[in-house]
Amino acid sequence: MSAAGHGDTWWWPFVMILVAGWLATDIWRWLGVFAGGRLREDGELLIWVRCVATALVAGVISKLILFPQGMLAETPLSLRLAAAGVGFAAFLLSKQRVIVGVLAAEAFLIAGWFGLNALSGLG
Repeated sequence: MSAAGHGDTWWWPFVMILVAGWLATDIWRWLGVFAGGRLREDGELLIWVRCVATALVAGVISKLILFPQGMLAETPLSLRLAAAGVGFAAFLLSKQRVIVGVLAAEAFLIAGWFGLNALSGLG
């Protein structure tokens, strides 16, 4: 679980979480703003697109929590679940701003991972 033992790429899974959690949903919103000025936001097509994007993000997050790979696999399931809970709470408290939820979950996960690493070094 040592960050130093894995070279300089220990941070890569956290970058991927950020990209998958924020960019994957917001890119479609921005494309909709630029390309679909005439589309109604509450129209069936955009509701369907939003549902598909949400389902894809939920699938990616579920896979990262339940079947992680690389450095993320070295974190306990309880830490990954707690980070998801913290991120969801931050998302709701920030009036549903995705980036706030993703950053809160990631900060909690990183802090927890380093905390557990420090505790395991003491024993």
